[in-house]
Amino acid sequence: MLTVLDLIGIAAFAASGALAAVRARLDLFGVIVLALTTALGGGTIRDVLLGVHPPTALVDWPYLAVAAGTGLVVFWFHPTVSKLRRAVVLLDAIGLGVFVTAGTSTALALGAPPYAACLVGMTTGIGGGALRDVLLREIPLVLRREIYALAALGGAVIVAVGDRLGFPEGPVTLIGAVLIAGVRILALWRKWNAPIARKLDG
Repeated sequence: MLTVLDLIGIAAFAASGALAAVRARLDLFGVIVLALTTALGGGTIRDVLLGVHPPTALVDWPYLAVAAGTGLVVFWFHPTVSKLRRAVVLLDAIGLGVFVTAGTSTALALGAPPYAACLVGMTTGIGGGALRDVLLREIPLVLRREIYALAALGGAVIVAVGDRLGFPEGPVTLIGAVLIAGVRILALWRKWNAPIARKLDG
């Protein structure tokens, strides 16, 4: 079940990256690169931080296949995919929840302290999107609007606290993932954003 959710999350992230590439008028190669980067970037950063070599995305071929295949589908059928924005956003929220909680659990299992595991888990969820925005020469979305990174960090903290208290990993991971996805969807619906500094004079 977790593997299926993981692949769903990869497909959703890949679709968001590919759509951004299409809007930026990149060619087919650029669309595939953005799809792969968005879908697999966070997990690759996680593995590098935790000393997992080679990164999981380069060992398990389904991850690469799903991300690249999604990029191709978006390239050829982007008008239709754009109309399914709500579905893509929902899958993106689910993917964020799965990636963050799985990243946090992996870090804890490899001996990382709780605070480091939370940061690694958050990075797993938001890293791919940040890399996508950097490649498109934009300020990463997680740094300028929407409750995204905060939701990810909150879910990671739940996983870390549950592990610290000795609670069963499965239920705690599920609760963390549901919280992340729920907060993310609610923030989009209610148009919640993190506060920013007051407008500077001059």
